[in-house]
Amino acid sequence: MKYRFLGHCTDPLSAIGIGGMAMTDIYGSADAAIVVNTIHAAMDAGVNFIDTSDAYAGGKNEEMLAKALTGRRQNAFIATKFGNLGGSANGRPEYVIKACEKSLKRLQTDVIDLYFQHRVDADVPIEDTVGAMSRLVEQGKVRWLGLSEAGPETIRRAHGTHPIAALQTEYSLWTRFVEDSYLPLIRELGIGFIAYSPLGRGMLTGTITGAHSLAEGDRRHDHPRFQAENITANVALVAPLRDIAATKNVTPSQLALAWLLAQGDDILPIPGTKNKSHVLENIAASMINLSAGEVADIGAAINPDLVSGTRYPEKQLEGLGL
Repeated sequence: MKYRFLGHCTDPLSAIGIGGMAMTDIYGSADAAIVVNTIHAAMDAGVNFIDTSDAYAGGKNEEMLAKALTGRRQNAFIATKFGNLGGSANGRPEYVIKACEKSLKRLQTDVIDLYFQHRVDADVPIEDTVGAMSRLVEQGKVRWLGLSEAGPETIRRAHGTHPIAALQTEYSLWTRFVEDSYLPLIRELGIGFIAYSPLGRGMLTGTITGAHSLAEGDRRHDHPRFQAENITANVALVAPLRDIAATKNVTPSQLALAWLLAQGDDILPIPGTKNKSHVLENIAASMINLSAGEVADIGAAINPDLVSGTRYPEKQLEGLGL
């Protein structure tokens, strides 16, 4: 495993982390024992960055992570989040403190390594929210601060209130909006980038061939990109990734992650999976070396402007980029 640093965070972090959301029932049923075994396998392979949220399964994902880290906490860098209430956000200072206390209890830890505001609250000045988060740092309950899906102006104002170590936002071969204004801004400010859904919610793995590939109850059925009117076109759009991967004798997932890692040493993708073999496959991507020409060719193979459907349902889009 290779390691890198995020912003002013001084801990060396695994170049590829674990995204906890997929370890809940959100993309089909999840067995806690299997998930714990997967986390252990990832950590044994050198992964230390583990991302979760109090919004994942109503806090149960944090509780599951606590079980997985029994006797292993010192080898894990825990990132969790607050403020995403399923259609609304809460960034009120008093809520920040209460949410943190609950997460600490569920995680069975004395300190959260990286604490994110999961969604920006349009009704609360970011200075107030980050001000409350900074008090958690002063109290030793949180080490570093982050923002998730925040807009450029919010990021700048937040960073002016207290140093922000990382921005967490969707980024992959088929979702590249961050390249125009977000990445230049965070590099100006010295903020790291956590790329969630780096495999396009599974679309870049090459295993999705249509809506029938998704289990009943899978949340992706609600996402426009995976709905009947769009999924066939999107499967065809990302097909070239499989062909390029075959020429390098790697999987489409590994190639997609290697391309993302090549976008900068300040980028850390957090693919999520419940499957041990998949997590080990993802980890191996950190050892793939791509030439500048290969990076360009892979990027050109999938035109993100031709993706059919928005990345979230319309109602959820309203709360992004604030």
